[in-house]
Amino acid sequence: QWRFVGSGGGLVQPGESLRLSCTASGFSLDYCAIAWFRQAPGKPREGVGCISRNSDQTNPAEAGQGRFTISRDNARNAAYLDMDSLEPDDTALYFCAAVSTGPNWPCSLSPAPYDFWGQGIQVTVSS
Repeated sequence: QWRFVGSGGGLVQPGESLRLSCTASGFSLDYCAIAWFRQAPGKPREGVGCISRNSDQTNPAEAGQGRFTISRDNARNAAYLDMDSLEPDDTALYFCAAVSTGPNWPCSLSPAPYDFWGQGIQVTVSS
């Protein structure tokens, strides 16, 4: 049985940083593209960024450019979202997602291709 477990959320003040993590079990991230999504109350789910299987592409969404960094550690079977200079508009439930891909697949910010989903990590940015 597979699991994709997220951690690292919480309440932070504007301008602070946070690292979200997702650890996979029951499947290997070695062959997966990984993406992060978020969903604020009353808003649709949006892609935050993604990283390709061989890490030659990271694709931060416009909202996170210059502030969000996506990385992976295949040895730990884990993925990370580092968020700097957090703003109140970053408040949302964050999700990690993964999909098995070919080696040259450009990762997608659309949720449609992703098979494995984490349970959601609450991030609240407030003073």
